[in-house]
Amino acid sequence: MNNSEKPKLHIAMFPWIGMGHIIPFATLSNDLANRGHRISFLLPNKGLLKLQNQNIYSHLIKFYTVAVPHVPGLPLGAETTADIDYSAKDPLAIAFDAMSDQVEDLLSLLKPDIVLFDFAHWITNLAAKIGFKTVCYNIVSASSMAIGVVPARHFPKDRQMTDDELAEPPQGYPSKTVVIRRRRHEAQALSFLCSTYGDITFDVRITSALRDCDAIGTRTVRELEGPMCDYLASQYKKPVFLSGPVLPQAPKTVLEEKWDKWLSKFKPKSVLYCAFGSQNTMRKEQFQELVLGFEMTGMPFFLALSKPHGANSIEEALPEGFLDRVGDMGVVHDGWVQQTQILKHPSVGCFVSHCGIGSMWESVLSECQIVVVPWLGDQILNARLLAEEMKVAVEVESGENAWFSKEDLCIAIKSLMEQDSQLGKTIQQNHLRWKETLSKPGFYDHYIDNFIENLHQLI
Repeated sequence: MNNSEKPKLHIAMFPWIGMGHIIPFATLSNDLANRGHRISFLLPNKGLLKLQNQNIYSHLIKFYTVAVPHVPGLPLGAETTADIDYSAKDPLAIAFDAMSDQVEDLLSLLKPDIVLFDFAHWITNLAAKIGFKTVCYNIVSASSMAIGVVPARHFPKDRQMTDDELAEPPQGYPSKTVVIRRRRHEAQALSFLCSTYGDITFDVRITSALRDCDAIGTRTVRELEGPMCDYLASQYKKPVFLSGPVLPQAPKTVLEEKWDKWLSKFKPKSVLYCAFGSQNTMRKEQFQELVLGFEMTGMPFFLALSKPHGANSIEEALPEGFLDRVGDMGVVHDGWVQQTQILKHPSVGCFVSHCGIGSMWESVLSECQIVVVPWLGDQILNARLLAEEMKVAVEVESGENAWFSKEDLCIAIKSLMEQDSQLGKTIQQNHLRWKETLSKPGFYDHYIDNFIENLHQLI
């Protein structure tokens, strides 16, 4: 019996209350609803307001708002990570866990077949009581889960792991290249595993969810991370379901006229585009080093960045004389831009990214050269996937505290973008092969259909 002949599932979604988690869950919801399955999506009201235009199947996807209670230390009205500084993550996590009674009441009323969740480790306690199966669905790469979460559970919870312990891949880990290197800032990037996320440490929260769920879900493909998925399955003794990259449908809107007009002034594949995500806020000194690195290339560039710490505006933070020197060759923009449309513009030839999981997939599916400048633990591992496993990108060298110099940024970009660069040609050929594999007709549908088949087998 194929999926179309099987009974339709009722699936509840309850992601962590950050838009970087909510949006992939919503995208997966659309993919599942496209095949006739019913979705109940639990989220705060502010999250709902941002998702209204992304619900393609409103007859099958129903949103249920859950109030985020106020707790000490949480700013009034804060409901998602977009409303807080990173230092307020503990109060937000405490509030998130305090939503459990509301979530229990809703799930008792809705009676879904399966619940997909990530950070709400306590969902598994409700499963037997209410009668549903659970999938701990992770929006990060399988490599991030394997090297970041699995080894953390082997260490005592009453102390921080040392740099060497964090940097050492666990026994049986299937890659020698996708690793945290023995650099202090990279070890520190994984130290969040032992930091608190509410009343418990992050690694306890996640490993409890992975240990107690019925199945693990991950946002990847076997062609790229098959051994990592097998490693996770062997560590947790349960099935791992692969959903594919889970990317939103290509937007139908065209690129904003002012950006299209500016980009169109330059030769094909000549413009550098850089975006580091809304959560990556640099110190002013590193921000200035970054923009000076782009200036040093002598190439046109479009930088979509958040203003650095302590600055009132992007313009205030720019190096002295920068705008006069760059003139119309560069744009530094603070605010949301149409990244998908920009990457498809004929003039854009290089994507400089922090290598968050969404940007990682977008970069591989683009036709741009890829330069990666990772900051946090999962970004570092994603960067290694692209640069050292797939060999479709160049990683910028970084030193203490993840800082990089303008010279190192310039060197990385030019190593790919100079016309006679043999490295650039090799990387481009590798990239093309991967893009062709990942863009084959039916490739993504195959993963979603298999994911649904796995869910059916679970119940």
